[in-house]
Amino acid sequence: MKKDNKSDNQRPYKLSHQKICLTGVNFEKKSIIGYVDLTIHPLRADLKRLKINFKQGRIYRICINDQWEAAFLYNDPTQEICQGEAKQRNLDFFQNCHLSAMNAVDADSVNGEVTIKLPPETHPLIAELRPFRLCIEYSLEDPKGGIHFVVPEMSGDMADIGAHMFTYGHENSSRLWFPCIDSYCEPCTWKIEITVDRDMTAVSCGDLIEAVYSPCLMKKTFHYYMSTPVSAPNIAIAIGPFEIFVDPNMHEVTHFCLPHLSGILKHTTSYIHEAFEFYEELLSSRYPYSYYKQVFVDESYADAMSYATMTIFSTNLLHSSRIIDQTFMTRTLMAKAVAQQFFGTFISMHTWSDAWLPKGIAGYLSMLFIKKTFGNNEFRYVIARKLKEVSEHENKVGGIVLDPTKKESNLHFSAKNSHTVSPRHAAMFSQKAMLVMRILEFRIGTELLLQALNKLLSLAYNASQQKYVSNTWVNMLLSTSSFSKIISTVTGKDILPFLEQWVYQSGCARFYGNFVFNRKRNVVELEIKQDNSVKGALKYVGPLTVTIQELDGSFNHTFKIEENKTKFEITCHSKSRRNKKKKIPLMTGEEVDMDLSAMDADSPVLWLRVDPELNTLRQCAWEQPDYMWQYQLRYERDVVAQKEAIEALYKYGTPATRLALTDTIENDSCYYRIRLDACECLASVANSMVSNWAGPPAMMTIFRKTFGSHSCPSIIRQNNFNNFQHYYLLKTMPKAMARLRNIHNICPMEVMKFLMDLFKYNDNSKNKYSDNYYRAALIEALSLTITPAVATVTVSSQGISTEYLSADMKLILEECTRCLNLEKLLPCYRHTVTVSCIKLIRTMQKYGHLPNDSEIFQCYATYGVFRDVRVAALSCLVDFVRSESNQIMFDWLLDLVEYDPDPFIRHTVLMMFVDNPPFKKGEYSPMNTTELVDRLWNLMNSLLCSDSRLRCGVTDLYHTLYGRTRPFCLPIPENMMVLNLKQRTTMLNPSVVPEKLQDQMFEDELEVEENVKRAAFGTDVEKSGQKRKADSPLLEAKSKFESSFVEFVRAGSMDNSQASESNPAKQIKLDEEGQKSKVIQKQPSEAQDDRSHLSEDSSSPTHSQSSQSVATPAAQSSQSVDILCNLSGPSTPLPMDLSRTPVGTVPLMSGESSSKSHKSKKKKKKNKHKHKHKHRHDKSRDEEKMSKDRASSEQRESEQSNSNLAPLTTLKSPPSSPEFEVM
Repeated sequence: MKKDNKSDNQRPYKLSHQKICLTGVNFEKKSIIGYVDLTIHPLRADLKRLKINFKQGRIYRICINDQWEAAFLYNDPTQEICQGEAKQRNLDFFQNCHLSAMNAVDADSVNGEVTIKLPPETHPLIAELRPFRLCIEYSLEDPKGGIHFVVPEMSGDMADIGAHMFTYGHENSSRLWFPCIDSYCEPCTWKIEITVDRDMTAVSCGDLIEAVYSPCLMKKTFHYYMSTPVSAPNIAIAIGPFEIFVDPNMHEVTHFCLPHLSGILKHTTSYIHEAFEFYEELLSSRYPYSYYKQVFVDESYADAMSYATMTIFSTNLLHSSRIIDQTFMTRTLMAKAVAQQFFGTFISMHTWSDAWLPKGIAGYLSMLFIKKTFGNNEFRYVIARKLKEVSEHENKVGGIVLDPTKKESNLHFSAKNSHTVSPRHAAMFSQKAMLVMRILEFRIGTELLLQALNKLLSLAYNASQQKYVSNTWVNMLLSTSSFSKIISTVTGKDILPFLEQWVYQSGCARFYGNFVFNRKRNVVELEIKQDNSVKGALKYVGPLTVTIQELDGSFNHTFKIEENKTKFEITCHSKSRRNKKKKIPLMTGEEVDMDLSAMDADSPVLWLRVDPELNTLRQCAWEQPDYMWQYQLRYERDVVAQKEAIEALYKYGTPATRLALTDTIENDSCYYRIRLDACECLASVANSMVSNWAGPPAMMTIFRKTFGSHSCPSIIRQNNFNNFQHYYLLKTMPKAMARLRNIHNICPMEVMKFLMDLFKYNDNSKNKYSDNYYRAALIEALSLTITPAVATVTVSSQGISTEYLSADMKLILEECTRCLNLEKLLPCYRHTVTVSCIKLIRTMQKYGHLPNDSEIFQCYATYGVFRDVRVAALSCLVDFVRSESNQIMFDWLLDLVEYDPDPFIRHTVLMMFVDNPPFKKGEYSPMNTTELVDRLWNLMNSLLCSDSRLRCGVTDLYHTLYGRTRPFCLPIPENMMVLNLKQRTTMLNPSVVPEKLQDQMFEDELEVEENVKRAAFGTDVEKSGQKRKADSPLLEAKSKFESSFVEFVRAGSMDNSQASESNPAKQIKLDEEGQKSKVIQKQPSEAQDDRSHLSEDSSSPTHSQSSQSVATPAAQSSQSVDILCNLSGPSTPLPMDLSRTPVGTVPLMSGESSSKSHKSKKKKKKNKHKHKHKHRHDKSRDEEKMSKDRASSEQRESEQSNSNLAPLTTLKSPPSSPEFEVM
């Protein structure tokens, strides 16, 4: 399955094996320390450099074969996307910089944050193309992403309080917790060693070989070995005091949970063996690994995160046998996680442009499991719902391109990199990939598609059993081209047209049309149109199926759609209804009696459907008379057809519609989800008929007939949820009835009394299932009865008074208070009742029955409260900010986004603001300030560099508030140059170091480094290329590292004059046009104290005086001199707070510039601006003048650098503003 890809051809080396050894995991300080060992196979004899991915950590030493130390540079432009830029605030500019920065460290493009120069001693090995080992010693302290420590604020031993940690990430984010080649296209074998406290358990990918106790019996080391090649993004670890449960039905499966949860763990995972059996039988292939592990953790990044041989789940998915609602969600997620073991980890994507294949195949397989487990009705209902969600998203936001290599979608973000994609887009991307895979199943057939998947697994399994040889494991990678070749081999069909339509293009087809019956010719004249003017529309060309239900049966017709407007004629098989009454045959073969009095006497057509099997990505607006929709709802057996009929009947408020909906609700043979939808529709139809309806409230009679006591129908029977259809109907009907309104647009008194009686007579004492979701539904029903108040309640000096509340509102508030107090004493599963009560209080506030007060929600939203309760309270606060324009609460919520310990909560708040923004684009609001613009810009520009999902979430919020242009609340700077950003070809990024300069940087810095170390320690330092032994922090005491490191920093800062005389530092300068780079001299007094992303053979680009930071003796023997990208500025002290500036978070540009230089730059830009607007010179004169200025400035630079008598001053402003582009 090899793919012709540039990244595969460009990489001059291959990875065959990697070892991860974590020797120290500290929960108190949230730090880890260890090393990685990579076995590299050079593919070229002239290999000089390696590029490795690693972020937010500290590298102590890099060794080759445990003999020679290697110098390295650290350069991460993603730390600050728009570096040093202070003018641009539009998303087009940010998008270009974001994609450029991500590509600069993308492993698929043979890039990385760490560039390693191989020492000369390794050249003979490389010339013979012999493999070598690359050892990197590193540490992490208080990481901001990629690895999460959950440490409860309690006293006691870490194991006793349930402290644990686990890794997470968005797509390929393993670089956040260990050095690696963070690409899916570099699979290798793995050995993982994790040393933890004796009361802890370490879970990782692969087979557990052994667990060895230390001599003191206080520690133990877990040894895992992964013999099947796996890429770095599919590696994870979890450490905690887990309880272990081996699956009794499959001993290869092991489950891990936190203390005291083993009881519900056993029930939750009791069916998992069924998923394995189903997939193995379906694919005719065994599970590709030896073992499978499920780890349930708290504060998870997502509900389920799949890795090789293991999946990390949220603890909130666990449930007991008494819970009904959670069972469906948990089983679906766990089944999909097993499917991702086949396609996602064992067979992974080749590049990001191929991500639609493993995501789509895994989703397709999980949907087949749903079909087998929950039935065909559930399967088709879920497919219809997901299709609607995707089409609505593309209609609202824009089209989704599954493979963006040929076409870039016109969105506010780039879809060409996984770390620049919007979170909502990513979710819809997976759903669309699954739907496209299902369309492919329809095109080539289920059996042939499964044969192709089996072929993929067979090739991958054979490759995984072989030892490393160049391109041996390429069959474990899946690409669009290789997939099309496999399909062609198995089926003999070319799917290129299919790919061109659904994979390389974006959008869904938008159909709308109608039909008329021509009695004279006995034909149906059908007209189908496509609307390509709306956002996310796709011009569909291909087959389309139309199904007509006639008096003599159901008939399918397939038409070829080629134009935007197409007319067809369909000859009917039936004659008009003039004969005696007879039974009507349906599509299923069933014959039913119908009351045909409502239909046209001359037409034999009962109803008509477009694309009944959902074999096209489409939206369809179909027009037909209301009686046809009613017939379709009553007699069509397909749940999708029934769902479409219910959605259409919202527009027809007639007694016939009401009767059809009522009959559907009462029909026990009808699928339960259709009955629930019918309840919602009936409430809407009843409200439209309220002026001419004299009977009891809708559904009241049905409810009492179904659930009322035999002796007294007005009193509900004791709860018995053995019939799940009745259980869901029992939950939904009160909420639907609560939407009923009388002619005064308030809830009828009969309904209010009915709901209060449900609370009063609720008895769950003899029910084997929990009624927490039912009670929560009743509280939601109370909130739906609330209508705007006539008079607004105010807060008196004595507090909130209820004397102004109406009688109904008093009853609702009393019931809410009672339920909340009961919850504190006897909390229910997942606090569902508390969640509903919080939302009820906010509804009463919003409609004026209670004063607007955010304090209660703020208490429930603080860290430490259960996640579901926090989410409910936060949604109320977001709505409060929107309605009240409360700046203080808005800032508090943004603080949560920035600082909350739970990454899921941070992401959730952002998505809430995207759905319910504090103000709309272009509208005036007191919260629409320059401070908000700057804060959001800083968040997505630099502060959230360790979590791409959060960064892209802030980008979505920024786009929601301001669009893609510059926010209008910002003043236009006087010296701002207006640029056409849409015609940009390249944007210079000062931290992206050109390849041709890296060798010179290594050589210059090695020489400077040796002299600086002599100045600091007064000792001779061995030349580069000789064997240098640096003590490892894995062996030394931590306090020794800290003291020696801090002393060296202080010594270097005090003695910079001595270093400046002998060893001037080199510096990169990028000229205005970005066409060439120069290396010029700079005084070490400036270089000594400036900050940079680039370091060579050092512990980190930053320095720390914190007693909790981890230092190293390697800093004593080799200390970097930073390579700077700013030419001027006084010497500034080094940042000493590691918690604020860890490795990978240091801004590239140096701090302040000299006042003289700053004024000269400002004056120059201002004059340039004036000149541009006051006069219009031709292009040739401008170019001539610029070339003269450049030549004179270069001459002054060379004179000044040669004299070397005084510090350099800035001749041109640094290349961080938008003026510096390659046009």
